[in-house]
Amino acid sequence: MTTNDQVYIEAILNGDANAFAVLVDRYKDLVFTLALRMMKHTEEAEEAAQDTFIKVYKSLKKFKGDSKFSTWIYRVAYNTCLDRLKKNKRQQYTVEINEYTEHQVKTLDNALDQIEAKEKEQAIQDCLALLPSEDSFLLTLYYFEELSLEEIAKIVGLKPNNVKVKLFRSRKKLATILKSKLDNDIIESYEGTYRAAYR
Repeated sequence: MTTNDQVYIEAILNGDANAFAVLVDRYKDLVFTLALRMMKHTEEAEEAAQDTFIKVYKSLKKFKGDSKFSTWIYRVAYNTCLDRLKKNKRQQYTVEINEYTEHQVKTLDNALDQIEAKEKEQAIQDCLALLPSEDSFLLTLYYFEELSLEEIAKIVGLKPNNVKVKLFRSRKKLATILKSKLDNDIIESYEGTYRAAYR
């Protein structure tokens, strides 16, 4: 995919504006999803996504190819949304973090693994909408894009270790929301199994 992207990037830099449409088509859905996670409003997410592609087009020659093009484009999307949020000074959603232990967060992951893929995706999507922007963004990359800590770190401009800490906190917030949304019996039965296994 990366080499394929590179072919289009070179075509654009050589004056073929149509080649940009291919890249937009390839990344528009995810850029919009990430923008929606940050902005929480469809219209604002659409504007942020549009801004992202304008910035990408204008600064394409700055793309050095030392990371994947997708990583670079998601970073542009992330910064564009942050700028818009700062400008709007919108009150962020906050979620009280219950003091979940690492065991409980793992237990939650195990419970999620047992749910039908489609149902799991929907449960996470619903809960992500209730999380603060940055948590929502990080977890989208983590759960849906399955990016590595290194890739996420490049996108948000942090060290992988900081991302790990942030992700853990984000997953705790997600656990708080999911716990109330998901069938408590499912989670409790897995907690019981987990406890029994470690007695």
